Formats: sequence, C-alpha cells, structure tokens
Amino acid sequence: MLPALPTPPPKLARRTAASPAALAAAALAILAGAAAARAAPVDFNREVRPILAEKCLKCHGPDSKERKAGLRLDARDGALRPLKSGRTAIAPGKPAESELVRRVRSEDPSFRMPPPEAQKTLSEAEAATLERWIAEGAAYREHWAFVRPARPPLPAVGDAAGERGAWPRNEIDLFILERLEAEGLAPSSEADPVTLVRRATLDSTGLPPSPEEVDAFLADPSPEAYERLVDRLLASPRHGERMAVEWLDAARFADTHGYHIDSGRDMTLWRDWVIGAFNRGMPFDRFTVEQVAGDLLPGASLESQIASGFHRNHMINFEGGAIPEEYLNAYIVDRVNTTGTVWLGMTVGCGQCHDHKYDPLTQREFYGLYAFFHNVPENGLDGQKGNAAPVIQAPSPEQREAIARLDREVAEAAARLEAALPEIDAAQARWEAEARAAASTGAASSLLEKVLAALRAEPAKRSDDERKEIARHFRANHSPAYAELDGRLAALRKERAEVEKRVPTAMVMREMEKPRDTFLLVRGQYDKRGEKVPAGVPAFLHPLPEGAPASRLGLARWLVSPENPLTARVVANRYWQMYFGTGLVRTSEDFGTRGEPPSHPELLDWLATRLQDGWDVKALQRLILLSATYRQSSAAGRAVIERDPENRLLARGPRIRLQAEVIRDQALAASGLIDSRIGGHSVSPYQPPGLWEELAYREDGANWTAQTYVQSHGADLYRRTLYTFWKRTSPPPTLVTFDAPDRETCTVRRPRTNTPLQALILMNDPTYVEASRVLAERLFAEAGAEPVGRIALAYRLVLARLPSEAEVRVLSGLLEAELAAYRADPQAALKLLSVGEAPRDERLDPAELAAWTMVASAILNLDEAVTKV
Repeated sequence: MLPALPTPPPKLARRTAASPAALAAAALAILAGAAAARAAPVDFNREVRPILAEKCLKCHGPDSKERKAGLRLDARDGALRPLKSGRTAIAPGKPAESELVRRVRSEDPSFRMPPPEAQKTLSEAEAATLERWIAEGAAYREHWAFVRPARPPLPAVGDAAGERGAWPRNEIDLFILERLEAEGLAPSSEADPVTLVRRATLDSTGLPPSPEEVDAFLADPSPEAYERLVDRLLASPRHGERMAVEWLDAARFADTHGYHIDSGRDMTLWRDWVIGAFNRGMPFDRFTVEQVAGDLLPGASLESQIASGFHRNHMINFEGGAIPEEYLNAYIVDRVNTTGTVWLGMTVGCGQCHDHKYDPLTQREFYGLYAFFHNVPENGLDGQKGNAAPVIQAPSPEQREAIARLDREVAEAAARLEAALPEIDAAQARWEAEARAAASTGAASSLLEKVLAALRAEPAKRSDDERKEIARHFRANHSPAYAELDGRLAALRKERAEVEKRVPTAMVMREMEKPRDTFLLVRGQYDKRGEKVPAGVPAFLHPLPEGAPASRLGLARWLVSPENPLTARVVANRYWQMYFGTGLVRTSEDFGTRGEPPSHPELLDWLATRLQDGWDVKALQRLILLSATYRQSSAAGRAVIERDPENRLLARGPRIRLQAEVIRDQALAASGLIDSRIGGHSVSPYQPPGLWEELAYREDGANWTAQTYVQSHGADLYRRTLYTFWKRTSPPPTLVTFDAPDRETCTVRRPRTNTPLQALILMNDPTYVEASRVLAERLFAEAGAEPVGRIALAYRLVLARLPSEAEVRVLSGLLEAELAAYRADPQAALKLLSVGEAPRDERLDPAELAAWTMVASAILNLDEAVTKV
C-alpha cells in the first residue's frame, strides 16, 4: 500500500513572540490540535479505503468470480449483509460484534484475516483504524475520484497584515498556504531571479535560457517582468516541442512497429500535428476529440484524420506463423488500456480477463469500451512495408501542386493520343495499303494474325475492333511520331508515380462500413467468445448522453464531458507533475482505489474545474508558473526536509533531475550546436555501434527496415532530442539510461533514478564530448583570453548564473592540470578533439582546447546542470 499523507490537523495558532506566555499558548494549541485530530472522525477515503484496497479487496472486492465467502467489502450493502455463518462482517457501531474485527485481531493463523499466506498482515495501527471506523458507524463514501469535482471555495488564510498574508500570488497559493499552516510550516522565500528564469525556461521550452534572455529579464524593473517572461515562453514555438515529449510517452509513439522484427514506420505527420496543436493552444477537449475520433468528425479534414493516428501508435506485428485474430485483439486491448490511462487515470486492463479486483469495472464493461475500437479496417498482421492500413496520404503543398500539374499534363497527353492525328493517320493509310497488298500475296507473315485478318477485310467493311487493331499495331510499331507522343505520356505517368511515391503517409483510424460484432472474451483469450457486448461506458461513471452515437466520436466527447469526474482531474494532475516532479496525486496513472489520495484534494478539484472552463492548457500552465508556490526557492533547512522529504506539502520549490531529452538539448544549446528546425522526420544521432544489429539476427533482415543503425550526419545530428529515432526493442540508450521509456505501452509517469551509468554517459558519450569541445571553442570566440571570463560565460550558458570565487578557483586548478597533461601528451589531445563530426577550429592550440574541453565537460556534468533547482 502506498503511504498516505497525514490528515491535515486543525490550523495551529500563529506564534507572534518567543515569550514564555507565547510558548505556553503554542504548546496548548498543539495539544488542542492533537486532541482534535484524535477526536476527528475516521476519513473513509483517506484512511480506510487504502487499507481495504491493499489488504482485503483481492478476495472481497468487485470481482464476483474471485470473491471469497460471498463477502464484498468495497460496498456497504455487501459488507453489512449477513454471512453464511450467520455473523456479520461489519456491524455499524459494534466492533465487538463485527466478524471483520474478530478476524483481523485473531492470533489463530487459521482464523486470522488476511491469511498468513497472503503476506498482507495488518499493522496494529491499521487494525485500530478499522475498529474505530466501525465504532463510528462504518460510514462509506464514494471513492473521491469517481465524484464529479465541484469548485471549492478559496481558503481564507494568512494574516493580511503579516508576512504570509502577502505571499499568495494567485488561487493556487491559498490552498498550499492553508495546508502549510495546518502542518505548522511556512513557505520558502522566492528563488533568486536567475534561478527563476532558468527554471521557467527549462520547464516551458525544454531549453536553457540564453545569456541575452537572462540579461533582458534582469534588466526589466517592472513588477510584471516575470509575468511577461512566462507569456513569452508559453508563446514560443519551443513550447510545443517541450509539451510533445510528455504526450509522445502517453501515446506510445515510436518509429518502429515493435514485436519480433521491429521494422520501421513513419508517424512524422502525427508528431508534427501534436507539436502544432500545442503551439496553437488547441483546447484540450478538441485535442482529445481530434485524436480519439478525428476521422469521424463531420467533413473531417486531412489534419483531423492525421490526428486520429493517436490510436495507431500501438505496436504492430507481422511475424510469420502468428495468428492475425490474436494480434488484432492485442491492438484493441492496447487502445482500451491507453484510453483508460491517459484520460481516466485508471488501470482498466484488469477487465480484459475478469472483473476488476479493486475498482468497480466489470469485464463486460471492459468489452463495452473494446467495442468502440473494434471497427477499424486493419489486419492483425501488417506493416511489412512500413505503415499499416488504414493510411492516408498527406502531400505537402509543393507535392500537391506537382501532382495537380502532372494530372493535367497526363490528361492532355492522353487526349491527344485519342484524338485525330492527321499526319499519323495519313502515314497509316500509306502503310496499310502496302501491308494489305503484302498480306494478299502472303509476304506479310510477320504480322500478327489478328492484324492480318483485319487488313484482308475491305476497308469499308471492317468492324470498329478491326480498325482499332490496325491503328494500334501501326502506331506501336511503325510510327516514330506516335512513339514520341506515347513516350511523352509514359514519362509523365512515371514522373507522377515518383512524386506520389514520395508523398508521406500516416496511419489513421477509420470505421468499417459494416461494424464488427464484439464479444466478451473468456479469460481474455482472443478465440474464446462469450456473450455479445455492445459499445458502452462503465456504469459507475456517467452514461453516454442521450442521442450520442455509440462510436469513437461519442466516446471522445464523453471523455471530456463536464459530467466526467476523472478527465479534468487526471490532466490537471499530470501538468502539475510536469512542473513539480510529482502530481498532487502521486500515482498519476492510477486514480482508482489503489492509487494514492491527493495531497491537496481541494486544490486538485479547483484546478480541474478551472481547466474545464475552456480546457485552456496554456492558461493552466500560466497559473502554475505565476504562483508563489512555483516561484519558491528549492533550498530548505534540515528540519523542513526531514518533515517533508518528498516536498509533498510544497514548502519549497521543485528540485528534480531534468528529463533525458532536456539534458541532451541543454548541452547542444549551450554549445551552439543545436539545430532549430521544428518538425520533420526522425534522425539518428550518435549511439554505440551494434545495438540494433545484435537484435536483427534474421538471415533475411535486409528485407526489412530499421534493422541496421545508420547514423545521421550534418545538421540532423544536432536536432532536438524529441526527433530522435525511437526503436522499440532498442530505444535510444543514452535516453533510457536517464529513465526514458521504451514506448511499447503508454507511460504517463517516468521513474527518476540516479545511477553511475548516467555520469559515464555525460562524461564519455560522443554527444557530450563533442558538445564540450564546441562549447570550449565558443568560450574562445566570445569570452576573450582570460580564464575567469571563459568560466563565467560557460556558467551562464549552462547554469544561467555566474560562478562563485570558489568555483572559479576549482575550475582554474582543473584547467592547469589538464593543460599540463595535454602538453605532455599531444596525441591524447588530438584524440579527444576528434570526437564528433563538428569541424574543429584548427586555429586553436590543441592542448589548450582539449584542456578547456574538459573544463566545459566538468560544468555540463555538475549536479546543478542536470537538475532543475
């Protein structure tokens, strides 16, 4: 069971002085608060439900087939119903008469619940909680996440005349301050301006701020300076790229199909659509509808159809001997699971085989969701030649213009060949007379029999077919003028085919004219059909609106309906997670009964209802970025860290390691290597040799794409990491080491680890060695000859700030040591400087450049460099 945050105690009295009287008053307040906390009723959702979910519901939960002794503890009616023994599991107000209490308190292993073999023994505190809850009447409450959020009133916190009263900058801060005061904590002071501009820029664009951007912010004396900074960052085209990284994880985007052969596909157009949608500020409800059912919108545009590719990002198999029906089922299950995670924040996948053991989702309801996705005209095995049907062509404006022009020219050339051609017809008449004469004497044996027969007939008596046969033969074999016209038509057709061959395609969703029937699959097996199931939504949530189509379009609109209690909460929580590292609900992938309750439930509901007012994601992000909560310094004393080590109470600013993509992009940006093009095909930067080839062991591997790694060159080497080619069975190793997922399935929460391999990559991978060298060259070009100036510029490019005197001393010492080493070993310097394809500035002394390369590498390796502080 995930640990729950403590229930907020009553608000503590503010200490105004350190006098004995004040201390006594504070002590009394603390004692009173503790007594009030003891006297407060047990909170079912926060204290009881997690115990039941973790320890009891596997055997006594929603899954009727696995339920033991007919006892259901997730619903009050089931818990109070007499058992076969005549006893009652829960007798409200009477713990001594409750079989549940007797069982969890029993010392007899054969009688105690949960049984010892389950290895889920209740602690004394958990047993006491259940006992007290029953004594208080065993009140049940619907799971908080399944209740439609209502906008809570804003907390009245802080002393308007005091220091904290001036702290809140917007509504978010009121909720945070209320909880901090209840916990006896105070918010931290605001981060310094340089830290703030770096934090906001990394979070909003995924790139570090340039020194010029930092200077411009520092030079703006206006109280609205930070607000203007945030508005500029959210309007940047880099913002769409930053946002797309999170969405590609959720959408399980990759450049290969996965499974056995893991050959290539091309979903570039869909990724470009996502970036553009974020940059345009598309409302999230429209963003949802376009991706779940863009193809079903009335008069669906090309863009909307491309957007529907969200649910074509799943893995696709075409292994010989595989069963199409089995994999078609796997694709549809993946769509249901992904929809459940991304929009509902629920682990619906349990329903594939049985009723959910913890949440009120039945197996039949799982297949009701399944039915929405069962009508795509796709093959279970496909993709041998790239994108798998159904696909849509999406020519560029230039390609569209070229195809239209060639269509006109082909039609004109074909019409000319069909029209009367006097010169050619005259030549045919002369040849025909000679050929007819030859045919009558038998000298024309080389002519085809059908042509000979036509020639022997009297011209006036020939049929249309005979006249066409003669004309066709003459033009094809005896008319250079016709051959030239026909060649021209063939060349135009070939040119058009070549243009069309280069037109990109995207896999899209599409509906079959005759829908497939959907059946509940017994134990989830593709070939064991149970009862027929129509498309439908889970009964514990709101129904489809009356008159809504039972299609993906109806489902998409249902997901973003104001009645939906989950979507807005789930989405708002993930954006909070993006900025603070952890969501208000830590388990952002699971809002069900096994998930962790929100740390600030009222704030989550306030954010959710605010998001539903127009579904403006940028407005939500702006609110977070402008809050005093976000602007806090991440520095904290030992007492605060010990009180709240994970910063769930938010008494300080976020301090988390940067994403894999941001770490690489930062190195490219600081060095000046980064290529700024937006959109386009995936690229293949440096990676260790042989990884793909180790997997591509088939003798016929040359028949498939993406079996051999072909490194990109030139500007493509330095594109933003978002565009890195993603092979599912061998994802980019330098990104995976920094916790990027394989994208075989939907991911909405990346882990965050700290391993020696990460440091080895930053020190030795060609990307970072080359970036260090080019950064060093930049220092030579822009910072003059003095080491202090060069170190200062390197700090500003990577960390946005200036170094301290102590840092300058350490790095100066490193510089001297490295310079001496490379002076003594010139070949080592040249070897270091040869890493990467960016040309070296040969005007610079190799030993000196190598030494500065190591200094730059040390700065890029700083903990502060790979951390948002």
